[in-house]
Amino acid sequence: MPTRRCACFALGVTLLLGLPGGAPHAQSSSVGGVLAISNQLVDRGLAVTPKTPVLQGALSWTTPSGWSLGLSASTETRSPGRVVEALAQAAYAWSLSTNWQMQTSLLYYRYGNDSHWRNYDRVELGANWIYRDVLTLGISEARLIHTGGRGPRGAADIGFRWPIALHLSVSAGIGTAQYLIPPYYRDYPRYQYGHAGLVWENDGWRVELNHFITEHAPRPRGSPAVSPWNATVSRTF
Repeated sequence: MPTRRCACFALGVTLLLGLPGGAPHAQSSSVGGVLAISNQLVDRGLAVTPKTPVLQGALSWTTPSGWSLGLSASTETRSPGRVVEALAQAAYAWSLSTNWQMQTSLLYYRYGNDSHWRNYDRVELGANWIYRDVLTLGISEARLIHTGGRGPRGAADIGFRWPIALHLSVSAGIGTAQYLIPPYYRDYPRYQYGHAGLVWENDGWRVELNHFITEHAPRPRGSPAVSPWNATVSRTF
């Protein structure tokens, strides 16, 4: 069963560019894809899109040695020709022990040019520790591309997933991140975010329902608010 990045960090098919499940050293290279639809695109506790259906797609390639490459893109269904977020990732995963895996990754984020989110275009270096597809610990450091002179910004996430019935699991996560862009207020050096929800998986299908909570989250004027409830339906190929 594939291990996925904490939904606090990125909800949708960008999750599926992340952590490979099982032993990272498979017998042969593999290519996979995902299509998904969500009611909103949420990235590390922030709303990338308004509360409107978002179509997402991803492709990934994994080698027997543990290397993987991935690409994903997201677009609002009301504006199908406009990509609101694109992500490219190169990663390497290996086993630390029978129960633990580790993955390091280099990611490039690009957002729509006609949005304030373009200021968030960035390169990010991350590391994740995974325990039996149950617990995921992650840290990352990001550098903005268009804002010169700004130092690296850090983030940390913890994700938890536990089966409760056939094909059904509970999931939860919390995280904290430094502001990428200076907020209009400076009372807090960082913000916090979290989620709790249910995940159903069967034969390549995945249905996820999460409740989000954010605290001291930056929200530039005119940007959308995070919907308290987020639903995603995806199909893996």
